[in-house]
Amino acid sequence: MDEALDRRVRLFVFERAAETGTVPVLEEIAAGVGASPGAVAASLQRLAAGKVIALAPATTNIWMAHPFSAVPTDFRVEARGRTYFGNCIWDGLGVLALLDADGTLQTHCPDCAEPLRLTVRDRRLADEAGVIHFAVPAARWWDNIGFT
Repeated sequence: MDEALDRRVRLFVFERAAETGTVPVLEEIAAGVGASPGAVAASLQRLAAGKVIALAPATTNIWMAHPFSAVPTDFRVEARGRTYFGNCIWDGLGVLALLDADGTLQTHCPDCAEPLRLTVRDRRLADEAGVIHFAVPAARWWDNIGFT
């Protein structure tokens, strides 16, 4: 186990996601931290086992680096002149909190498909109307993080 490499990989992934709105791929991470792709792949596996990130099934491709999604989702975040994606409404708001930025989260009601827009200004929701529902208790999110 290489804890120093794991820290560098983790920091690189989250810094790159925050700076660019995209989650880096294995080769980019390896170049960014100065390690071999094999060493980085092993580090990503360890980070996934520790629930720091989630990998796409049967790959070393990052799927989720919470709160960032590596793939477009229904939780589009606009902040700092960039577009980010969260994995759920919680992560979408988490992107804005992590960035410490004003911005908007656009999604839709899962029941009626009505568009929803949440605006954050000065670390607060601009409109407090509405309800956020979590179908799975937080203690069970990692039972199936892709569904949650």
